[in-house]
Amino acid sequence: MEVLIDYSKQIETIEKNFGLSFYPQEFELINYKDMLGYMTYLGFINHYPHWSFGKTYDKLKNNLDVMPFEIIINSNPCIAYLLKNNNLITQILIIAHVYAHNDFFKNNIFFKKNTNAKNAIQMFKNHARRVNNYIKQFGEENVEKILDVAHAIKYYFEEGFLLDFIIQNVKLEEWKIDLLQIVAEQSRYFYPQIETKIINEGWASFWHYKTLKELNLSADKYLGFISLHNNIISSRFDVLNPYYIGFKIWDEIYKHEGVKKMLAIREFNKDSSFIRDYLSPALAKELGLYSYIEDNKIKLITNTYRDYESVQNILINNMGLNNVPKIEVIEYTNNKFLISHISDGRELDLFYATETLKHLNFLLEKEIILLTHFSGVKRQIICDKQQKVHVKNLKFD
Repeated sequence: MEVLIDYSKQIETIEKNFGLSFYPQEFELINYKDMLGYMTYLGFINHYPHWSFGKTYDKLKNNLDVMPFEIIINSNPCIAYLLKNNNLITQILIIAHVYAHNDFFKNNIFFKKNTNAKNAIQMFKNHARRVNNYIKQFGEENVEKILDVAHAIKYYFEEGFLLDFIIQNVKLEEWKIDLLQIVAEQSRYFYPQIETKIINEGWASFWHYKTLKELNLSADKYLGFISLHNNIISSRFDVLNPYYIGFKIWDEIYKHEGVKKMLAIREFNKDSSFIRDYLSPALAKELGLYSYIEDNKIKLITNTYRDYESVQNILINNMGLNNVPKIEVIEYTNNKFLISHISDGRELDLFYATETLKHLNFLLEKEIILLTHFSGVKRQIICDKQQKVHVKNLKFD
């Protein structure tokens, strides 16, 4: 442990000298079982109970390949949990990686606007206490049903989150409103993390790489570090590796613009603007990014590098909350709730759409109508008061 403390001090000094700044940093070594628990509850072991976390636990337990080296909490002080059985060079790299995440949490505008890092741990504890009290008062099944609704709609938004509209405009029992507020607060906390996966992981990967090259590592430790780093940022055939894309973009910025420019970019950007403004055509070609169309289920690769803007758009449309349909509230009355899907060309998944309408129907106890398009036809998906769902075609205006 003393060795890790010494390396932690060295790493903090090196990264500070580059211009990074941090919340106070705390590390805790935990075992495999504890890591499963922290992963299940998104880092907050004192999270409120819900059946979905048990489902997550079982999935993680049966898939050892997803076990991370560490979990880091956006809080002040910043807390990182490291697996005890990591070897020394892995722990050193993770410590450098964690300090860079800490810097990103502290300085990025989306984290500063949407989270209160100093209150994060206490907020989750307070939420758990309130949910457990409601379970005692109203029963586990009744509480879970309201949480099910909140979980189903927590990231639907246009100008604001759909949950916030319901909280502000719908007359419900106080305990139900409070449950919705709890989920809404936690959604706002996790929102910046969802929106900054590539830029944040790339940032942490760049600085662990830069920092460890500054440490006076022995030859065998240095070779172990390079091997581990290359594995973390390796290009993958089946999925886009955010560590790889983010690292390569940051490395290109460093080479052409320097650290001062990097610090400014990490302060004011999220994934979509990062990709839009800093993924160059040359780098897209180097990364082997391409778009394709499907013709009778055969994938036809387009000429990526002439179609660079298409590649950017595909990346942006499939990252963060851009994967979540945008919903606009049209009308809310005593009898119905009319909402509209703001289409970007992608059709809704009909199963998820109808299940979401059923959740809203259960909560609001009124007819729910969703306006959308399928196969170029304007349609209404209607969930009536008996939770029966049907689709009605509409004429174009």
